[in-house]
Amino acid sequence: MTLYSRVRPLAFKLPAETAHTLGKRALRAAQSTWLTRAALASNYRYAHPALETELFGSRFPNPVGVAAGFDKNAEVTHALEALGFGFVEVGTVTPYPQAGNDRPRLFRLRTDEAMINRMGFNGQGMERVRARLERRGPPQVPLGVNIGKMNSSDEDEAIEDYRRVFDRLAPFADYVVVNVSCPNTPDEFDEASPDHLHSIFETLAAENDDDVPILVKIGPDSPEDSMLELLGIVEDHDLDGIVATNTTTGREGVNSPKAAERGGLSGAPLAERSTEVIRTLARNADDDLPIVGVGGVDSAEGAYEKIRAGASLVQLYTGFVYGGPGTARRINQGLVDLLEQDGFSSVEDAVGADLE
Repeated sequence: MTLYSRVRPLAFKLPAETAHTLGKRALRAAQSTWLTRAALASNYRYAHPALETELFGSRFPNPVGVAAGFDKNAEVTHALEALGFGFVEVGTVTPYPQAGNDRPRLFRLRTDEAMINRMGFNGQGMERVRARLERRGPPQVPLGVNIGKMNSSDEDEAIEDYRRVFDRLAPFADYVVVNVSCPNTPDEFDEASPDHLHSIFETLAAENDDDVPILVKIGPDSPEDSMLELLGIVEDHDLDGIVATNTTTGREGVNSPKAAERGGLSGAPLAERSTEVIRTLARNADDDLPIVGVGGVDSAEGAYEKIRAGASLVQLYTGFVYGGPGTARRINQGLVDLLEQDGFSSVEDAVGADLE
């Protein structure tokens, strides 16, 4: 029995957002000195040549990363690196601080190993995040920055929101993700409409003097023709990749009484659908378009399924909440075993294996 398996029942008696806040405080303490970071790394980091991936002009020590939403304000990136994650994506970061939706807004569905959130882009804003990255520096693993708009912004203001955050934070990022698929922000306009997406990517391209890789995050609930239309836009603007997928508003296969809560569902019930989206994108995209797979990853088998479906990297959030600090190590060790079992010398060799 691990320490986390003893602590988790106590943590799960607290409201989910309170427990998350306390968990981040513990991680901040753990990353506060070189010695404590080294202690974390010695217990949790796992390295193997087969796990290394070159993508977006960066070296990823392993393909298992932390999804946006866990560390919105870039407070614990160094602790997450020490826990063995191969990359960290912070955000969603907005131009200015905003409170998000009213509490409670984060719910555990324990019987389903899932969560529902309707956080609503709460965060400290780009200047606080920039100051933190300037002071502490980014982690030694690749850093992604997920950017979004203010909840009060109209269609034109939203484009300026993306431009502002990109301009301020791209210098610290190994890649930037444009988040236009969150189901928990006001529906003032269609954020994923082709015209709006064209405007966003044209604006960011004009700002991107340093050629920072730009990706877009897609939701899991769109029909296939909409996904293919988005894929065409991605290729028109020569974007560097797609993150698939965001949370879902669907509740298929969910049994918890809390399933009725409004918001985006993440965790195990999303795994199959997100893998279907990855597979659809990979089959129809240019061969060299990277996909970051997210949704229900909580095991080596789940990560490997997404890799074989076409994902070059995977991310998790809910799986980390349920699995604890040893999650990345456990998944990476299992991935090495699965690669060896199937005769692959590296993760890169396994990407899209099920599409052949």
